[in-house]
Amino acid sequence: MTGRPRRRVLRYEHRSQPIIPRRLFVRRILYHATLAFAVVSVSLVIGVLGYRFLAGLSWIDALMNAAMILGGMGPVNELSTASGKLFASFYALYAGVAFLAIAAVLIAPFAHRLLHSLHLEDTDERTGLHLERPDTSTGPTLPSPAGPRRRGKTVGPRHGKTAAGPSTSHVDRS
Repeated sequence: MTGRPRRRVLRYEHRSQPIIPRRLFVRRILYHATLAFAVVSVSLVIGVLGYRFLAGLSWIDALMNAAMILGGMGPVNELSTASGKLFASFYALYAGVAFLAIAAVLIAPFAHRLLHSLHLEDTDERTGLHLERPDTSTGPTLPSPAGPRRRGKTVGPRHGKTAAGPSTSHVDRS
């Protein structure tokens, strides 16, 4: 299958990439809002049609019930048919999940930008190494003359070695 690369619907920058400019961020917010509006619109149409044809409500009552259920407020009209009650039950379950999904779609760009900016503060942009935050409870600390600590490169008296070689406390003097 060669051809065009697959287009992802919601694209976010990787943590190693810089934060997108404000102009693109606003575009991302508008895209997410449009997606949320589309889900709300389709859900409302499904609700109105179901209440109209399965519950036998008038168009305005069907719209009001669908909007109230989708908004999390609850039903307004009394339902008398079994098909209407079954539809209302399943639509209420769907609407609860849809409400959470819509909220997640709207919050996602802001949460991603916040977490991305916090991640960038912890990364040294020149070397890509994660910087350790100093312990400020004991006062200011000076940077280590050896530079940032790297994983797997720990050398010190605790490990039996120092920068000058093996520790003298473990040398056999016989």
